[in-house]
Amino acid sequence: MNNTTDYRLEHDLLGDEEVPIDAYYGIQTQRAVQNFQITGVPISHHPQLIIALAFVKQACAKANTELGLLSQAKCQAICAACHEIIAGEWHEHFVVDLIQGGAGTSTNMNANEVITNRALEIMGHQKGEYQFLHPNNDVNMSQSTNDVYPTAARLAIILGDDPLIMAVTELQLSLEEKGREFSDILKMGRTQLQDAVPMTLGQEFSGWAYTLGEDIARMNEMANLFKEVNLGGTAIGTGINTH
Repeated sequence: MNNTTDYRLEHDLLGDEEVPIDAYYGIQTQRAVQNFQITGVPISHHPQLIIALAFVKQACAKANTELGLLSQAKCQAICAACHEIIAGEWHEHFVVDLIQGGAGTSTNMNANEVITNRALEIMGHQKGEYQFLHPNNDVNMSQSTNDVYPTAARLAIILGDDPLIMAVTELQLSLEEKGREFSDILKMGRTQLQDAVPMTLGQEFSGWAYTLGEDIARMNEMANLFKEVNLGGTAIGTGINTH
């Protein structure tokens, strides 16, 4: 490969690093990919988490603009990039390993860099021209991994709750149907790995269906608990460095 063609050079406090020229992620993500080769499974395997991160970054950009900390032009570009990610684009650029050091810092920076570089293009600039829009100073403004990551994780759980409940409900209805279908079929109930007392096969299926119904109710209750987030607490919950 010709490095001048296939890579761009980015710089951080540790020095220079080559980043694939077409990549929307940047130097922090590139270093994380090199440092955390653990499971081989990137965070993009969990699209709800990627979407949730984009929602968080979009909300923060709007809040910072309302506070007069972020320009309207930067906010619009960030929000446009986030909207594309929410719609399912650019997920392949979320490449850091699911298991990583730093309590999710690499995941947060992966999101910051992808959003920044796509927003730079929307603004008419090139990837990596961070003098116009910066992953930390702008996209991560007034945030910390310690409030972004837990908030995104909670939001991802909420986003995944409805499809899960729909699937479990469908299974519950199928078991109820089998309970009625097999209501006249006698069988032996078993305990301690041996025959015990008689029951119908329908009763067995109905019992499973009832249990799933209770699980569905519990999932609905638990989903409400995840609506409380700690965004704005920043690093240790005090809100320091927000603005």
